Amino acid sequence: MLAGLGVVAFSLTFPGTAWGLESFGPWSLVALRSVLAALIAGGVLLAGRVPLPERRHRAGLAVVGAGVVVGFPLLTTLALQTSTTSHAAVVVGLLPLTTAALGSLRTGERPSRTFWVAALAGAAVVIAFTVQQSGGALASGDLYLFGALLVCAAGYTEGGRLAREMPGWQVIGWALVLCLPLAVAGSLVALPLEPVRLNAHGVIGLVWVAAGSTFLGLYVWYRGMAAIGVARASQLQLAQPLLTLVWSFLLLGEEISAAAPVAAVAVLVCIAATQRAGRRAGRESRTVRS
Repeated sequence: MLAGLGVVAFSLTFPGTAWGLESFGPWSLVALRSVLAALIAGGVLLAGRVPLPERRHRAGLAVVGAGVVVGFPLLTTLALQTSTTSHAAVVVGLLPLTTAALGSLRTGERPSRTFWVAALAGAAVVIAFTVQQSGGALASGDLYLFGALLVCAAGYTEGGRLAREMPGWQVIGWALVLCLPLAVAGSLVALPLEPVRLNAHGVIGLVWVAAGSTFLGLYVWYRGMAAIGVARASQLQLAQPLLTLVWSFLLLGEEISAAAPVAAVAVLVCIAATQRAGRRAGRESRTVRS
């Protein structure tokens, strides 16, 4: 449930970013997003009188910050200047498989062969659908999107590992606070250089990507990953591109292919298969240990 709520929050990130770009330049939007999210996180940490993270956790928090606080938002925002949100969903279509692979290497998880078959099938369905949705052509922002894929998968994997040792909200909270000086500096540099044209969409988009996608979404996501494992949680993101397409239709007026219902059913079948395989592997592992 927690990981699923995170996926719903993430699915609104691209539409929220597209709205935010109506008011802010790409560099300003990313910097302000990080500043606002860090202020929220810092306030929560202060209210809870949370002690500073242990030294052994700081390198991991730096990876989380570099991947999901700075790298992914910046690269996808730059990509959305030339790509539609439906085309940008290609990167999310590959993200579950990439995260599962990195998680297996980093955390020692060993999903079953059934899990990997279902994960590959789900990734293939999502990629085929999103490429078909965008006409099959590569956009000029695809290099940004593929870079975002790698840094985000690394941030998810490291955050999921840390969330086993400290509360998930502290993982994203400290990662945001760690990036605050860089975000403030970026805001001071970007705002005078990029025009600001405030409107309702721009403000709502900024608030959502800061409070919803970055803080709340990552909080429940890391808690879910800690509970069920990086690999299993990552496969829930197979539904994210399809959710993003729905939001893009409702909020941005982008068209959705008639193939969407078929793709949605296929993705849900793959998600069910990965979750069932993950639960079976977990039971077998506990049996062996006992």
